Amino acid sequence: MSGRTTVSVLLPPGSAGAALVEDVRRGLASQPRTLPPKWLYDDEGSRLFDRITRLPDYYPTEAERSILLAAAPEIAALTDATTLVELGSGTSDKTRALLDAFTATGRLTRFVPVDVSEGILREAAEELASTYPDLTVQAIVGDFTLHLSHLPSDHRKLVAFLGGTIGNLYVEERGAFLGALADSFAPGDWLLLGTDLVKSADRLIAAYDDPGGVTEQFVRNGLRVLNRELGADFDEAAFTYVPFWDPHMHRMDLRLRADMPQHVHVPGAAIDFFLASGEEIRMEISTKFTRDTVRDELGAVGLEVVQTWTDAAGDFAVTLARKQAG
Repeated sequence: MSGRTTVSVLLPPGSAGAALVEDVRRGLASQPRTLPPKWLYDDEGSRLFDRITRLPDYYPTEAERSILLAAAPEIAALTDATTLVELGSGTSDKTRALLDAFTATGRLTRFVPVDVSEGILREAAEELASTYPDLTVQAIVGDFTLHLSHLPSDHRKLVAFLGGTIGNLYVEERGAFLGALADSFAPGDWLLLGTDLVKSADRLIAAYDDPGGVTEQFVRNGLRVLNRELGADFDEAAFTYVPFWDPHMHRMDLRLRADMPQHVHVPGAAIDFFLASGEEIRMEISTKFTRDTVRDELGAVGLEVVQTWTDAAGDFAVTLARKQAG
């Protein structure tokens, strides 16, 4: 690592395996049975998701990118942050627009990418330090749902949480996460939040049920992860992919439905259970928002919306909010 680049590893060895066991024991014993979506993103899952972002009907990635490219100079002008934090950063691809705009102001001195993947984070940190030689890169290998207290607090910061990832959290989880994030803020700190917006059910279902079956393969990959990591005996071919729009919860619900009765053994988690024919496992949710619901959820934790930008089609929103004093 260069002198202006550090990597702090907050995830102890074996923590991912222990977390997977805990999530499987809790989620597969619930009704409906669930698996947290983060376990879809092993190397193969990440490759499949990258393909999804390039599909014609999957609009969120490019819609958000267009917003950031257009609005980054205004975002930099509105904020007085000297530290930019990105939660779930990956390669920080879309964040380059923000980094370009913020470094142009001469105020930004530090970038803090946070991600669970140490390998990707180390590579990205080195590349970013090379691209922005005047910027200190302090990468954190950690889970943003667990390690918010480790975010820097010594300078005014802007935390970017992009990609619509907030929509993968259930209502209670979302409230707890936003509350913990706001608690980690000093008055005057900023949040930049990317959210997918409510639209017609036809467009939403098309975005999650592509004709080539890439999204289906991505969702099925969750079973492959359990088979590989925990010795489970899921028969991947014995499930049907079921994506549907839940109008009451304003979310896409992605499930796998058992085509036949089956006993499932997960020795790595020391559990066995029976799946009836037609029973479903919820693999992921993706909540969609309105500008009002974003404002209300942020306001409930003391974050005041300052500006909201959408793409030309009004499909996606990026919201800038600030921690209120007092």
